[in-house]
Amino acid sequence: MSENPTNASLSAWAHSVMPGGVSHELRFRKPHPIYIERALGAEKWDIEGRRYIDFKLGAASQLLGNSHPAVMEAVAQQLTKTPYSGDCHALEITWAEWLQKLFPSADLVRFTGSGTESTMLALRLGRAFSGKDKVLRIDGHFHGWHDMLLKGSKPGANTPPSLGVSAAITDLTVVAPPAIDAIRDYLEQDPQIGTIFVEASGANYGSVPLPDGFLQQIRDLATETGKVLIFDEVITGLRWSPGGRQARDGVTPDLTTLAKVVTGGLPGGAVVGRADIMALLDPGKPIDGLAPPVSHKGTFNAAPMVAAGAIAAMELLSTGEPQRQADAMADRLRNGINEKMGKHGVKGFAYGDSSTCHMFFGGTSIDGMSAAEIRTQPATLVSGLRNGLLERGVDLMSFTSCVTSSAHTPELIDEALEIFDETFADLAHQGILST
Repeated sequence: MSENPTNASLSAWAHSVMPGGVSHELRFRKPHPIYIERALGAEKWDIEGRRYIDFKLGAASQLLGNSHPAVMEAVAQQLTKTPYSGDCHALEITWAEWLQKLFPSADLVRFTGSGTESTMLALRLGRAFSGKDKVLRIDGHFHGWHDMLLKGSKPGANTPPSLGVSAAITDLTVVAPPAIDAIRDYLEQDPQIGTIFVEASGANYGSVPLPDGFLQQIRDLATETGKVLIFDEVITGLRWSPGGRQARDGVTPDLTTLAKVVTGGLPGGAVVGRADIMALLDPGKPIDGLAPPVSHKGTFNAAPMVAAGAIAAMELLSTGEPQRQADAMADRLRNGINEKMGKHGVKGFAYGDSSTCHMFFGGTSIDGMSAAEIRTQPATLVSGLRNGLLERGVDLMSFTSCVTSSAHTPELIDEALEIFDETFADLAHQGILST
C-alpha cells in the first residue's frame, strides 16, 4: 500500500486479489467503494480523511454507535487473556443468560458464527422437530445467503437470485405472500411443510411492513396446524426493544434467530427457543443413536472476545434507553426527509418503524403494494440518491433505506437533512426524481 492511498488506488489493488474488488456484493460501487479507516459514534472517516454521517452502522449492527467505549474496553480487556481458544468459558453463560432474560422465546440458547448460520441452524431444528422437509417463507423476506432460504429473497421471484443453488434444495422452499388466508391454503395443500420462517419486521428490515396483526395471526396459525414458527430477528432483535419485536408486540415464536445488535455489533449470532426443540442440540440426550440428534458445530461460536463485547452491550441495551434515542432520531430523520421532499415537490415519502428510515418514490402510499412493487425503484434514482448523498457526506445502509443509533444527535440529523435537501434539489434538476 502506498504512503497516501486513495479510495481509487485501494480499489484498483483490491481488484487484483478479490472478485470485483470486494468481500460483500453490496459493497461494490462504481467507480469504486469508499474505504473506511475509522468510525466513532454516528460518524466515520475514509482513507482520504473524508467524514460521513453514518446511517449504515455496520449493516444495522451498531445500535450503540460505532466503537462504543464500553464494548471496546470489554473486548480490549478480553484480548489480554485470549480472543479464542475453542473451549467453554464463563462469558458464554453470562451472555446466554442475558438473552434468556430479554427474549420471551429464549428457554435455551445456542450461539452461532453469524446471522446466516443462525437461520441455517434454526431451519435444521425446525425440520428435525416437525419431521417434515419443507419450509414456508414470505416473499421478499431475507434470511441470509445460504441455499436453503435464498429462494424468495428477491421480491416477486420464485427462484433464488444466484447460480449454484440446486433445484433439489429450492423445491423444499415454498414462497408465500404475507397473507394469512394464502398461507393457510399453502399449508393445507402441502402436508410436507413443517416450518414457517418470518422476518419479524417485514421484508428487508421493514421496508415492506407486515399487515397489522400478522405476527399474532401467523402464531395462531402455526399453533393450530402444528408448524414450527421461526422469527428472524437478526435486525429487530434488541433494536425494536430490549427483547426484540416479539417482546414489544407480545408474540412468542418457537425459535428466534439473532445476530448484529445482539452481539454488541461483533461477528456472531444465536438461535434461541423452546426447550423441547432446543433439546435436540443436547449431546447428552441421544435419539436413534444420534448424539446430539441435531448436529451443530462452528469454530467461532461465542468466541470470548465477542461474548465480552456483547455482555457490555447487553448491560446498556437492556435498559431500553439506547433504543428510545435511536427511535427518536429516526423519527426526526423521517419527518425531515418528508419536509424536504415536500419543499422540492418530490412525489414520494419516508416511513419506517423503530430506528429505521425507508424512502419510497413515485407515490404517496405503499398500502396494498407487493414487496416487488415497493422494492423495485428506478436504478438511476437509487444510484443517483446513494451517490449524491455519499459525495456530500451521508452514507445509507442499502438502496433507499437506513438505520439510526443511540449515538445520533439532533444536530447530526439536521446536518444530514441539509445534505438530503441539496441532493433532492440536484436530482430534481436532473429530472431523475419525479415531481
